[in-house]
Amino acid sequence: LIDDMTTAFRIFNGEGDGIGGFTIDWYAGYALIQWYSEGIYRYKDIILEALNNVFPELKGIVGKNRFNLDGTGNAKQSEVLAGDIPETLTIQENGVNYIVRLDDGWMTGIFLDQRNVRNYIQTEIAPGKSLLNLFSYTGAFSVAAALGGAAETMSVDVAKRSLQLTQEQFQANGLEIGDQHKVRVMDVFNYLDYAKTHDLRFDIVVLDPPSFSRTKKHTFQASKDYRDLVASALTILNTGGYLVSSTNAANMTKEDFIKQIGEGSDDARVDIMPVADFGLPVDFPAPKGNPESDYLKVEIFQKL
Repeated sequence: LIDDMTTAFRIFNGEGDGIGGFTIDWYAGYALIQWYSEGIYRYKDIILEALNNVFPELKGIVGKNRFNLDGTGNAKQSEVLAGDIPETLTIQENGVNYIVRLDDGWMTGIFLDQRNVRNYIQTEIAPGKSLLNLFSYTGAFSVAAALGGAAETMSVDVAKRSLQLTQEQFQANGLEIGDQHKVRVMDVFNYLDYAKTHDLRFDIVVLDPPSFSRTKKHTFQASKDYRDLVASALTILNTGGYLVSSTNAANMTKEDFIKQIGEGSDDARVDIMPVADFGLPVDFPAPKGNPESDYLKVEIFQKL
């Protein structure tokens, strides 16, 4: 265990732990394996046996197949490898409850590599603040902020399911979506335009977009479009507020990422000051000299 208040974390991180092609995450007594190559998948039975030997208390194992098993593209994204897997499972992270779905597509409902960022928002900058969470997915950053005493949160994601999933995360912590904590199902770029038009302002803006996304009106590629996203976000960030900029784009270096943020602030004609930065947490070791494995970059700036 990382601590008594965290029951979900990575227990094997591929190349960072000596064998590439797969990772294993622990979710409150269940294991989730992500297979990235057919080569390592051939050793599935040996890996499962080893996993059960090390963790005999395991209640079940789920595999995520992130490669094409049968050449047709019809391979199951997710398969139960052992035990009975509940439809939903409640895990804890720094004492916060999160609902996860281990056997439901590729994503579970939470990105474990953002643990330290959520804790920073909750304990350091959220109290009394208004937070805008863009590309919010299941609203994990918003929940952390709410439990840290945020005055209000707004979670925005284009996926229709995000409303139900975010409500679920809030309810798991005794909170409700309503006047104080809101969810908008809409294109993030449309929301930014709406916020500017209606003079909405926030004390914290969280930017955690996918490396690539496409909606009817917008295509976003982090390696070249993050600058514009930052510029738009800064126009609705209060002076003294915090911009939490995150990317998991492996093809973008930390230097390039910081450069795009700086160019975005220049475009918005505002000055920003770095206050904190985060990479992968301790349970996600990356091999030296392999920047693609060390993919997570989070830079937090204060608007001057």
